[in-house]
Amino acid sequence: MTTYIHQQKDWPIFTWNPIKLAPLLATIHQQQGRLRGRLESIGFDLQNEAMLLTLTQDVVKNSEIENEILDPNQVRSSIARKLGIEIAGLIPADRHVEGAVEIAIDAAQHFKKSLTKERLFNWHAALFPTARSGMNPIIVGDWRDDQNGPMQVVSGALGREQVHFEAPAASRIEKEMNAFLAWFNNKEPIDPVIKAGIAHLWFVTIHPFEDGNGRIARTITDLQLARSDNNSQRFYSLSVQIKKERTSYYKHLESAQKNGLDVTEWLEWFLTCMEHALASTSELLANVLRKAHFWEQYKTAKFNDRQRLMLNKLFEGFVGKLTSSKWAKIAKCSQDTASRDIQALIELNILAKEAAGGRSTSYVLK
Repeated sequence: MTTYIHQQKDWPIFTWNPIKLAPLLATIHQQQGRLRGRLESIGFDLQNEAMLLTLTQDVVKNSEIENEILDPNQVRSSIARKLGIEIAGLIPADRHVEGAVEIAIDAAQHFKKSLTKERLFNWHAALFPTARSGMNPIIVGDWRDDQNGPMQVVSGALGREQVHFEAPAASRIEKEMNAFLAWFNNKEPIDPVIKAGIAHLWFVTIHPFEDGNGRIARTITDLQLARSDNNSQRFYSLSVQIKKERTSYYKHLESAQKNGLDVTEWLEWFLTCMEHALASTSELLANVLRKAHFWEQYKTAKFNDRQRLMLNKLFEGFVGKLTSSKWAKIAKCSQDTASRDIQALIELNILAKEAAGGRSTSYVLK
């Protein structure tokens, strides 16, 4: 019979090997310092643009890890409205998007506030505004009750299920969460990045809600990383990196549930993932600066609104290949108009045809 981490005698007294983790921690702190330095040099407007892009990706990927798909344009518009950032093309957002954005902004903007049961309940209610997960009604804004059996993470066909993890019984949740929240809010002498990794594992282990535990665990992690940076502006996204490494993420979470209270292996994975997330920020900032340089270079050019819209989308990371039919659909114009818009940008040496031609000719920024 499997013994889970929360069944260990000394739970929740975690241990780890600081010598083994020291090189990774040093690299991360260096990356955080370099990132702060770069951001100080780019100015307020570009900082806002980088933050908007980071938060949009973070909210989208945090949900996508759990196979919940949010519209990135709605997410971006919702964040811009809530933060008072002026952007073109604002669109309405549905309540699921608004809820996901609200908890991300609350974690980032109010990182100095204590994490409380009431705050977590508000986050959970915001994630599930209809009190349903898909078609199924769930308990919202309160701990799970296990009326339908123990909380298990299961895969496999009916009758051949594999139990990857079983959470503590619902009767233990109040006590477990009180201990977690007291530790999380306590200013003890522990590296704040290490604390983020432990908080993530600890909350996922308790699994206090009927649904949404992974998304809230990653939000708690973001809150702790904001404390680590002492900054309410987010310029790197752990959720984006976790989405890239999702298989490994779940593998290491499962392993940590079964390998005792020494969490060195989990923290090593967590810190490596964070190192990758920070490295990816360099690419994000490069794109922001590239976009700013472009618009400065072409500030006197007479682009129409469709061209400005599509050029901004290309700089922000256009998904898939840009074709004239996609241009027409996104810019809400005819195919002929889209072709004329594209041809004008080719003549300005801004767009180029990709090598493969044919019926589905695609275009890229030069």
